[in-house]
Amino acid sequence: MTAPRTPRTQHLVLPGVLTAEQAAETVAGVLSVQREDGAIPWFRGHHLDPWDHVEAAMALDAAGEHEAAERAYLWLARHQLADGSWYAAYADGDPRDVTDRGRETNFVAYVAVGVWHHYLATGDDTFLDRMWPCVYAAVEFVLRLQQPGGQIGWRRDDDGTATADALLTGSSSVHHALRCALAVAEQREEPQPDWELAAGALRHAIRHHPERFLDKDRYSMDWYYPVLGGALTGAEAKARIEEGWDRFVVPGLGVRCVVPNPWVTGGESAELALALWAMGESDRALEILQSIQHLRDPGTGLYWTGYVFDDDAVWPRELTTWTAGSLLLAVAALGGHEATCAVFGGEHLPRGLDPDCCALV
Repeated sequence: MTAPRTPRTQHLVLPGVLTAEQAAETVAGVLSVQREDGAIPWFRGHHLDPWDHVEAAMALDAAGEHEAAERAYLWLARHQLADGSWYAAYADGDPRDVTDRGRETNFVAYVAVGVWHHYLATGDDTFLDRMWPCVYAAVEFVLRLQQPGGQIGWRRDDDGTATADALLTGSSSVHHALRCALAVAEQREEPQPDWELAAGALRHAIRHHPERFLDKDRYSMDWYYPVLGGALTGAEAKARIEEGWDRFVVPGLGVRCVVPNPWVTGGESAELALALWAMGESDRALEILQSIQHLRDPGTGLYWTGYVFDDDAVWPRELTTWTAGSLLLAVAALGGHEATCAVFGGEHLPRGLDPDCCALV
């Protein structure tokens, strides 16, 4: 077996979370799943979805694996549908084997986050120029599903039927993606005022109109994603995190995926750590990341999706690239990786036009 490469940067070393050797193993684990054409499925033999594909690609950029990350984004560019979207699931990342022909808005929008992150990590203007049509088409697809109240309908079916119902987690992720798309547009000196209005209306809905979203209050992602997506900041963010802390955080084990289920998951835990870091609470972020090291598989450096603590059982029995990716990104933010900090900390990201000043109801 070939020894794992050492990451090119030291910001992936974090006490109680990753040593340099462990970081190298985790990065190598993600790379081992990536197909030659750039696709990054959950694991080999499972499906690829566009959101988690981007999350894994961002982790590769955070580790200095820019060529592999670029191949992942070019996979998206090659297989984008005519309406600007991607299907929700491809078996093992094979574009000819679609297993879910719906197109989910947060999946489609997230390419903007990844493209902006890659540009900040590499400064590659040629890449940005090449990916701009892809980002533009994806955002336009998503905004065609924006509702009058600002929220984003979550899906369009293969027959063209649009779902107007909105998910708070998905819309919060889209909010983040719109801000990154606006940053890409600004870098290219191609202003998009309609996108600014859309981002502002979406932020207003997230902050002030919970009734415009389906009730998924049992899910931890609905708890922290308005903070992670940048719609809630400052005192609003702190109040929301404090309100849900005891419901979702299991000390020493991580974050529940759904209450009251006795199941903690690595991806949600790492994303909460990112949200905490963005709020300026690095100590609590570190504690969360340290608490999920029981999910690490020492043989591969990857992480189990979750753990059922009432039964002392790893479940499901899958080592997912996106779980490893979310952990690497959280560690990179805590370690000061400039591109990751800028994307998740909101530095230089436009906020959109504030509809609070525009009598939006």
